[in-house]
Amino acid sequence: MATVAGSEKKSELSPGDDQQNPWIEYAVHHAQLMQKTIEETVDSAIEAGGSRLSEIRSTSSAHLKMTLNVLQDMKSDYHAYEDLFFEKIKEGIFLAASNPMVTCGVAAGLGFLTLKRPRLFLYHKTLRLFLSEEALVSRADAKVKGLKQSIEFMKAESEKLEKRALQAEEEMRRGRTKLRQTGNQIQGVIRSAYKIEGQARGLKDLLGELPRREASLFRSQVSKLASEAKRERNALMKEVTKISNHGISV
Repeated sequence: MATVAGSEKKSELSPGDDQQNPWIEYAVHHAQLMQKTIEETVDSAIEAGGSRLSEIRSTSSAHLKMTLNVLQDMKSDYHAYEDLFFEKIKEGIFLAASNPMVTCGVAAGLGFLTLKRPRLFLYHKTLRLFLSEEALVSRADAKVKGLKQSIEFMKAESEKLEKRALQAEEEMRRGRTKLRQTGNQIQGVIRSAYKIEGQARGLKDLLGELPRREASLFRSQVSKLASEAKRERNALMKEVTKISNHGISV
C-alpha cells in the first residue's frame, strides 16, 4: 500500500522538478526500502509467533485463535500508522525540496543546537545575559535609592535653612526696630547738644558783664564745654547717617 502511494506521489513530480531537485527520488526510494524492511520484520515476527503458538495448540486452541486475531489486528493497525508515517515523511521531503533555503537554515540551526560546544556556548551566553540584566537592575535600584537619600537630605537641609532665614528675618526686623528706636534717641541727644551749645553762647554774653578776671576764668570753661557738646553732636550725627543708610528712617 505504501509503495503504491509512493509511486503515485513520485509520478506527480514533473521532469523539471526532478532535474531541479535530483535528491528527492533518492530520499523517497530509501523511505520505501525502510518501509519494506519494517514490513518484512513484522511479518517474520508474526510467522514466528504463529509457529510458536502452533506448538501449544493442543493445550489451548481457543487462546491460540484469539491471539492470532489480536496479532492480525495489530498488523492492520500497524500498516495504517505506517502508511501515515511514511506519507508524512514524503510530504516533508517535498516541502524541503520546494523551500531549500528554509530547509538549510532549519537543518543548520538544529545541527548547531545538537552539538555540545555550541549548546554550552548558547547556554552560557544566555546565562550571562540574565546575569547582566540582574546587575543592571541592581545598579539602577541602588542609584534610585541614592537619589531618594539625596532628596531626603536636601529636604532636611531646606527645612533647616528656612528656619534660619525666618529667625534672621525676625532678628533683622527686631534689629531695624531697635535701630529706629536708637536713632530716635540719638536725635534727642543731638537736640540736647544743640541746646547746650546755645546755652554756652548765652552764658558767654552774661560773662561779659563780670569783671575781666572772673569773666576770663568762666569763659574758658564755657568754651570747653561748648566744644565737647559740639564734638559729641557730630559723632551722633554720623551714627544717624549710618542708620539712614540701612533704609531706616529716623
